[in-house]
Amino acid sequence: MKVLGKSLLDQQFLKRLDRLALNARMAIKGDTGGNRKSRSKGNSIEFSDFREYIPGDDFRRIDWNAYARFERLFVKLFMEERQANITIFLDVSASMDWGQPNKGVLAKQLAAVFVYLALANFDRVAVVGMQDKPSAYLPYFSGKQMFWQALSFIEGLKFGGKTSLCSAVKGCTFLKRSGGISILITDLFSKDGYKEALEYLQYLKQEVMLIHVMAPQELQPELSGSLRLVDVEGEGVKDVILTPDLLKAYKRVLDEFLSDIKAFCYSRGINYVLVNSSSSMEEVVFYNLMKLGFVR
Repeated sequence: MKVLGKSLLDQQFLKRLDRLALNARMAIKGDTGGNRKSRSKGNSIEFSDFREYIPGDDFRRIDWNAYARFERLFVKLFMEERQANITIFLDVSASMDWGQPNKGVLAKQLAAVFVYLALANFDRVAVVGMQDKPSAYLPYFSGKQMFWQALSFIEGLKFGGKTSLCSAVKGCTFLKRSGGISILITDLFSKDGYKEALEYLQYLKQEVMLIHVMAPQELQPELSGSLRLVDVEGEGVKDVILTPDLLKAYKRVLDEFLSDIKAFCYSRGINYVLVNSSSSMEEVVFYNLMKLGFVR
């Protein structure tokens, strides 16, 4: 599958993204100036706390109203603005290159959207292609001018191979326990499941956003008769006769699968959204993601 840059995100859509920002719940530990609130105390304009004056403190920070009330000197502390480290994990296994419309196209578009939002809000961002291990990696970068390089990287990612989310995530040795935001874009068809990967990211103090992409043919299959089903990730072939009862059984298993994902993410405080690959980017970004608080 080849995706041309102009078909990922057009200029008009990018301009609409300028009004949005990723909505992280946690305070971010960082070391350079940005737009996110840090637990460190600094010089930004948002008030955080007081502490008693110590000789050598900046006189401009003394709260004279507090002095009039308590006859003691206090200085104002402010919440320092920091950059967040945002890591975008894009599933590029063979199962993502499937569906009408293709899941991989939407997944690449979403990855590009999150890169743009991160850079527009002065964060640092990295992009990881995932199969059964990290297959490609664009190290952390910042600055809006880097968007086009990142877009070219995302366009160039090739789909293929098997999925192993846990092995792929744990293979990202650049992740440190310093906090950040991890965004996973995947169909969750992973041979080692998905829970351990998400738990590992949280262990590394990551705020996790899970974008679950499925094709309409997976959500509502319209098939009948005798079929040969071929696993695109090479796990075998199965001949089946699709009857109404078998389709009902499939739907029941699918509902259980989705319910389990939602329950797990809710219990762990993980942001989760199911995205149908037939959805437009406008619908996904300006309705689904905004409604669930992924962006603001």
